[in-house]
Amino acid sequence: MKHSRGLQIFRDVRTPLMHLVGDHVKARGELVGRKHVPDHVWISMNAGLSVRVIISVNTDSISNAEAGFDPRVRFGIPKGTWEKLPERGIYECHRFSYEEIPGIKEVDSLPKESVFPERMILDRVHQSLLLEILGAPYHGEMPGVRQIHSRRSGCAVPESFEGRDGALRFHFREERRMETLFFKFCGQ
Repeated sequence: MKHSRGLQIFRDVRTPLMHLVGDHVKARGELVGRKHVPDHVWISMNAGLSVRVIISVNTDSISNAEAGFDPRVRFGIPKGTWEKLPERGIYECHRFSYEEIPGIKEVDSLPKESVFPERMILDRVHQSLLLEILGAPYHGEMPGVRQIHSRRSGCAVPESFEGRDGALRFHFREERRMETLFFKFCGQ
C-alpha cells in the first residue's frame, strides 16, 4: 500500500523504498575520467514539492570493477501502454520486485557499456511526458532517490535485499506508450 507524505518522507524515512511520480524531467550524465568509476545519470523532476527531487542512476558498478568482475550494467525494457497517468507525488513503498513488472520474463537483460544506458536514459527523459521512479530514499542537500537497480546479491555484493528493487518507468504521449527500465549487475 502506498501513502502520500510529501517532503517529510525524506526527513523521516520509514519505508525501504519510495515511489515518485513527476514531470518537467531533466537529466545529465556524469563525466568521469577514470576507467571503471561508476558513471551516473542524474535526473531531476517536479514531484509536486517546493524543490526538485534528484535521482541517481548507476550505469556501471565500482564494486564489481574493484573485485575483478564485469562492471557493466545489464538492463531490460518491458513495454506497455497506459490508460491513465498516475498522479504526481511522493509515496511510501514497502516492497517492489522485478517479478512484479508485467512481461519481465520475456525481456532479456544484456550487458552494455555505460555510455549506451546513459544515452538511452537521456533520450527517454527528453521524450517523456511523465516519469515514475522506484528506489531508496535519501536526504542530502536536496531530497533524492538512489539504488535504481536490482538489490539482489551479485558477483561482488553478497547481501540480498529482496523486494527492494529500483526501476524507472517512462510515460510517453505518443500512442500512450510506457517503458519500464530495470537494471541488473553481474551475477544478479
